[in-house]
Amino acid sequence: MSIGEFPGTRMRRLRRAPWSRAMVAETALSPADLIWPVFVRDGRDEAEPIATMPGVFRHTVDRLPALMREAEALGIPAIALFPNTPGDKRSEDGGEALNPDNLVCRALKAMRDTGANVGLLTDVALDPYTSHGHDGLVDEAGYVVNDRTVDALVGQALNQARAGADIVAPSDMMDGRVAAIRRALEAESLHGVQIMAYSAKYASGFYGPFRDAVGAGGYLKGDKKSYQMDPANGREALREVALDIAEGADSVMVKPGLPYLDIVRRVAERFDVPVFAYCVSGEYAMVEAAAAAGMLERERVVLELLTGFRRAGASGVLTYHAPLAARLLGA
Repeated sequence: MSIGEFPGTRMRRLRRAPWSRAMVAETALSPADLIWPVFVRDGRDEAEPIATMPGVFRHTVDRLPALMREAEALGIPAIALFPNTPGDKRSEDGGEALNPDNLVCRALKAMRDTGANVGLLTDVALDPYTSHGHDGLVDEAGYVVNDRTVDALVGQALNQARAGADIVAPSDMMDGRVAAIRRALEAESLHGVQIMAYSAKYASGFYGPFRDAVGAGGYLKGDKKSYQMDPANGREALREVALDIAEGADSVMVKPGLPYLDIVRRVAERFDVPVFAYCVSGEYAMVEAAAAAGMLERERVVLELLTGFRRAGASGVLTYHAPLAARLLGA
């Protein structure tokens, strides 16, 4: 029998055994690729469940040092903080963002005092602090104005950096905010503070559970389409990323994640900076709902999902599944 009667190449040889699959795997996933988003609330010794995000909680500040040590033990390199600001501290101008004793600043100080080898990332945007739920300041017509918002964001970023943030992450999508924040950090000799820019943040329907988690959903008036990106656009994302890099961003982010893996790939191929992706609250909620209904295997799907981000070119992923994934990867 001649060899021509057999398949010219048998691809399955490499898949036959676990050791072989591991040896030829093209993409690696480890706990070091994960950033853990954590929600913070007022109070004491409480972890408040979030109904729209099963398994995720709003933690009081006194509980955060334990999460810091947990992240370190699991090999998760960074935690991202998001505050649930009480209604009586919200205002039209989001002034609480500038308070050096606000929730985020108190959280930073408490977590920094642990001495854990875990980075702290803070969100730079006004929506957790405004009474209208927008990321910036609004004019009489309800339009989010750019330049006055940038001035406020600079103050917010400096406030967070002074309190101990390692990375400030402007998520507002205002024009020019990265350059303004970088200039301000340099002027205060905060040279070591990184900027992770939400460079391609889309006006997405996948943010609903997050807005519930930070208490912003009930405040939002209108939508965010005048400043967040149109889901139909891809080339525009490349322009946004290029501008943020030129303005001084150390790394960039694409948000949401799964519906925008093509954007992650295009950004990673075009630019020589770390590219992160945010597996957002709606994506998390879908996995959890399907797993609870017995429609899929949670652990298998979580690792497959995160591997997909890495395969697309993401340097790392912000994910609410970070502790679960880290435990699975360390097992």
